[in-house]
Amino acid sequence: MIRNSEQSLKNWYNKQNRKPLIIRGARQVGKSYLVRQFVKDMGIPLFEINLEKHSTLDSVFATLDMKKILTECEYVCSTSFSSGKNGGVLFLDEIQAAPNAIAALRYFFEEKPDLPVIAAGSLLEFALSRHSFSMPVGRVEFHYLGPMTFSEFLVGLGEEQLCKYINGYTVESTPSDAAHDRLLMRLREYLLVGGMPEAVREFVATGSMNSVSPVHESIIETYRSDFSKYAALDDLVLLRRVFDFVPSAIGEKFKYVNVDPDSRAQKVKNAFELLTLAGLVAPIRHSSASGIPIAVSADSNVFKPLFLDIGLMNAVSGIRALPLSIFQSSRFINEGKMAEQFVGQQLLYINSTMRPELFYWLREGKKNSAEVDYLIQHGVHIIPVEVKSGKSGTLKSLHRFMADKKGLLAVRFDQNQPSLNEVNIHVADSAGVKTITFKMLSLPLYFAEQCGKLIQEILP
Repeated sequence: MIRNSEQSLKNWYNKQNRKPLIIRGARQVGKSYLVRQFVKDMGIPLFEINLEKHSTLDSVFATLDMKKILTECEYVCSTSFSSGKNGGVLFLDEIQAAPNAIAALRYFFEEKPDLPVIAAGSLLEFALSRHSFSMPVGRVEFHYLGPMTFSEFLVGLGEEQLCKYINGYTVESTPSDAAHDRLLMRLREYLLVGGMPEAVREFVATGSMNSVSPVHESIIETYRSDFSKYAALDDLVLLRRVFDFVPSAIGEKFKYVNVDPDSRAQKVKNAFELLTLAGLVAPIRHSSASGIPIAVSADSNVFKPLFLDIGLMNAVSGIRALPLSIFQSSRFINEGKMAEQFVGQQLLYINSTMRPELFYWLREGKKNSAEVDYLIQHGVHIIPVEVKSGKSGTLKSLHRFMADKKGLLAVRFDQNQPSLNEVNIHVADSAGVKTITFKMLSLPLYFAEQCGKLIQEILP
């Protein structure tokens, strides 16, 4: 499976002042595979150490003695680390099993800068959040990896022409009906398969959901088995309940009482935060969007949940092993949630060097409630994003947002062909009725990854 992040790793490797790189992401999103494939394509040696298998090295890393650390690592790899161009990469996998190795990354940067070092771990976030050591702030770089994106899914299926079409599309391009129809078909497949590399690999090999469903079930059970690694015994039932509940709550304000009326809100909140650290869910926080950056006016207590992957989301929801012909021709009760999950999943990891973070806008009231699915910050502009699963739907909340915030551009995702139009609409408020004018960028759902690039063309 070809990942877009491979180019990011190549750029990192070729930097003049390269720092050790920590790859962060949930279990089974392909972190180890990405490193091995990147090194293979570069034609350089890989010195890989799995610290779960060699956890005794933790005491060696604790010495912060680089000569001793390098010697012990070379013993494990049965080779000497070469330096200079094309000298090879030291890969410390499952680094959470030897937390002192994280602190030692600082000394790789300061004392051995010619040796490229990459670290990754399946439950790394827990080690980072609970560390008692001094974090090497400013001495390491981060790369955030999520499930495979829709464009990566297309490449895996051999649909390079479709990928070229969506990546090369501009606001001045003429849409293609043939490409649009085929992309919608492939999109329906992605909604069921998702972006977990093993599931995509199985689908590419067989073209059958019958072979993908066991993969989904295996991944889900692996996650559930992990719960005991980061939660107390009496919290396991609640943790599983939250995990199973989130897919049904996509696109809705998360209310702890809906998960378990008999559990205290704080315990449900703690369970959700543990799943967030594991990378299995993400909170989409409400922001008043009163200014930039959006995060400054965000409320951590008001959020919508997003699941790690849409294929896993549907598996947890009970959509399993359906013939693709049925899935592509049928409507499902949760299609609105699927559309919102899909767009959020694509937007979350657009900038792989930044911690994944998304926001939405909510106004609650008896008569004037309004909600915009996502907010995107572009320079000094805050752009509302509305997601529709079909070809039509009202946009009252988006219009209210544009009237209140006096925005210049809004984005709508649906199943229609892409277009850019000027909107003139009347909006009522306490002062009466006023006319607002703004640009509406309408995009088919499969253009979610390209959203930022197209916004840049309109608002440079």
